[in-house]
Amino acid sequence: MMTLTGQAAVITGAGSGIGRALALALGDEGASILLAGRDAAKLEAVTGELARRGRKGRAYSVDLASDAGIADLVARLVRSGERVDVLVHAAGDYVVGNVEETPVEALDRLLRINLRAPYALTRALLPALRGARGQVVFVNSSAAMHPGAGVGAYAASKAALRALADALRAEVNADGIRVLSVFPGRTATPMQEAIHRHEGEPYCPEALLQPEDVAAAVVAALQAPRTAEITEIAIRPMRKPPV
Repeated sequence: MMTLTGQAAVITGAGSGIGRALALALGDEGASILLAGRDAAKLEAVTGELARRGRKGRAYSVDLASDAGIADLVARLVRSGERVDVLVHAAGDYVVGNVEETPVEALDRLLRINLRAPYALTRALLPALRGARGQVVFVNSSAAMHPGAGVGAYAASKAALRALADALRAEVNADGIRVLSVFPGRTATPMQEAIHRHEGEPYCPEALLQPEDVAAAVVAALQAPRTAEITEIAIRPMRKPPV
């Protein structure tokens, strides 16, 4: 098992949900955590939790929907001299609606956050990742693999993210960089609570995947021996809805 002690992980969407769980899990494995997200208060809460666990965390408030915001994040990381061993894309946006009723502007925003931001940030940090023989994690969605009615725009953005990860892997494996895509099913996160509310369904988080479940699977993949690369993880809630 490969150690993560002394490594540095940049995690987007680290203020809540799966991003938060990954920040805490990677911190517990000895990595320094660089948290990026829109909500400064939530990021500071996570860095506080890391500190209480005796772990290192630094928060970077950034709007990943903005090219200027991504450029500012990269510039701050470079100025601070931070190394990048692990890059985790956990930030994302979601829209519910049939293709007929979902405006093109909603698709544009999904593509900007779910695809363009990971593309731009990965591209900017590739030199650092090459130097560290690092790892890139794309937190995707089961919708990328099994799109259904009412999530066409969201599923399209996530399917494109899967294609990006696959192409990147083919390009950078020779540099020693590993690339992992994770496809969680319904997970007990603030986003999932909002989805249930929109659907008019009761929200029962105990029946769903927990963010910590996803984090545990990702950490195990990141710690795999360097003779192996885990390329995809599909993870689902153990409790299935009644047929």
